[in-house]
Amino acid sequence: MCAPVGLLFGINGPSDVKNVPPESIDDLAQEIRDFLVDSVSKTGGHLGPNLGVVELTIALHRVFDSPNDAIVFDTGHQSYVHKLLTGRHDFSKLKKQGGISGYPSRVESEHDVVENSHASTSLSWAHGIAKGRRVKGENRHTVAVIGDGALTGGMAWEALNNIAVDKDLPLVIVINDNERSYAPTIGGFAEHLATLRTTRQYEQVLDWGKDRLQRTPVVGNAMYQSLHGMKKGLKDVLSPQRGMFEDLGIKYVGPVDGHDEQAVEHALAKAKAYGGPVLVHVITQKGRGYAPAAEHEGDQWHGIGKFNPETGLPFEVSGRIWTDEFSDEMVRLGAERDDIVAITAAMLIPVGLDQFAEKYPERVFDVGIAEQHAATMAAGLSYAGLHPVVAIYATFLNRAFDQVLMDCALHKQGVTFVLDRAGVTGSDGPSHNGMWDMAICSIVPGLRLAAPRDGEQVKAQLREAVDVDDAPTVIRFPKGDVAEPIAALRSDDGYDVLYESGDADHEPEVLVVAVGSMCPAGIAVAEKLEAQGHSVTVIDPRWVLPVSDGVVAKARAAGHVVVIEDNLVTHGVGVAVSHALRSAGAMVPVHTYGIPGQFLDHASRGQVLESIGLTPDVITTDLLGRLAPR
Repeated sequence: MCAPVGLLFGINGPSDVKNVPPESIDDLAQEIRDFLVDSVSKTGGHLGPNLGVVELTIALHRVFDSPNDAIVFDTGHQSYVHKLLTGRHDFSKLKKQGGISGYPSRVESEHDVVENSHASTSLSWAHGIAKGRRVKGENRHTVAVIGDGALTGGMAWEALNNIAVDKDLPLVIVINDNERSYAPTIGGFAEHLATLRTTRQYEQVLDWGKDRLQRTPVVGNAMYQSLHGMKKGLKDVLSPQRGMFEDLGIKYVGPVDGHDEQAVEHALAKAKAYGGPVLVHVITQKGRGYAPAAEHEGDQWHGIGKFNPETGLPFEVSGRIWTDEFSDEMVRLGAERDDIVAITAAMLIPVGLDQFAEKYPERVFDVGIAEQHAATMAAGLSYAGLHPVVAIYATFLNRAFDQVLMDCALHKQGVTFVLDRAGVTGSDGPSHNGMWDMAICSIVPGLRLAAPRDGEQVKAQLREAVDVDDAPTVIRFPKGDVAEPIAALRSDDGYDVLYESGDADHEPEVLVVAVGSMCPAGIAVAEKLEAQGHSVTVIDPRWVLPVSDGVVAKARAAGHVVVIEDNLVTHGVGVAVSHALRSAGAMVPVHTYGIPGQFLDHASRGQVLESIGLTPDVITTDLLGRLAPR
């Protein structure tokens, strides 16, 4: 463990931050940066975003009184400095079982408000908190810190529209403007912020006007009106963004150098005293103070694995991951078909579309953190005669459910959704496990969902998906190194046979339906059951939703059906198989194993699977108690 030193050692809460002398703030900031680089190099984590918010977070805790004043971080991965300043100094197990979360956590501290690390939610949270406190007659401030591209999400703008009418609400919105999320922030609002960063001429005019008014004993009404008219005109011409916020009814302060703690502190104090909604625009640099992170502008340092702090080089070079298989096949498909286009929601590199973008830049659309827009835009692209591939993390499909249902499925548009990080992802905690996508998709009429068991199947099923032009398709695969190829013994009616014990001419006592990345676990269960005298067949349905007639036919002939999936067990493939069998009049017992209906704490994938009993040993033990003894 890297123990805090010097000033940082004496900080166990916001009151200690307030007691640091102004002349020592720079030393505290340097200690924090040194601590973060040293600690995260040993564990991995979101280093770049946190190096950029050191002075900003210090200023927040010197001006506001957490937890009396609520501070909401959006997204939560930029809260490491906040954790340090609220007394959490043990980063030795960051994002690991038994250690602190990589996001705010109510279990950890009363200073943490919102745990959900899905972006663009902070303004709605803050608006609700502030209004609720006003209804209760409480005189407290609420602060929303929104950055890393989160203000590109439509939900943030819905909140702004409502915040603007609450003229006396003590709500401070801090835009942490580092120009980036995983990659450069895009869109009209990003361009607005860029203009604000570079256009400050009208401030000089305001200063000149203020000086003239102070030095002129009598200012005629006409001159006064003329000066303020010039102020308004210059504001709208030279800085329409500031005019946009203020015309909306939200006071604007900035832009402020986010690495000048005294300037940030002054701006926040001014906002706190205003008595209504205030937006404070703070300019920061992602990766500030650590050359490898700053030089790469935060992309590879947004979330980093273990690395050598001296060189910035990773200690472990990752092998081939599932995302690589998708990435390579997209490039090949792009060369074969000029109708294939791709959409990403501010995650071009993490979802593997960067190679496709290099080859076909005019065929890739980054919509910012706006999954709803991505899905409906994809429907429009499909209507226009293209085949869009929307690549996002599985957990973020939740945000676009209505659009998948009503815009893509209802209109029978050929759109392919590729869901990375499906199933248990582990270290990023409850909001990032992709455990709901198959449950969500199972109720969408016409949608087809594939769960590849290995890299070869990722490529094959992606090709099959983009050939569907009259319905949405989904390909989902997990995080991490890609599984070793599992060759099929044979392919039958809509499924691959992966394992078979006993006589292939006789139906098995147990049919194991293994879904996607759970195929190795399914085979391991089969081997254990066979060792206990049971005949077992393992099949991979490949296209798991809807349940195919071939799978139903195979299942109804078995004595027992076992479904193993890394999805919400109460609404997943197992439930769909059970329903399909009952609809076909087959009363075969179906035993389902998957993720229980609960949020899962951060830990490694293996630890999470073990904690929920989704391992071959636990599944086999349970099944042996259900099967007739041999």
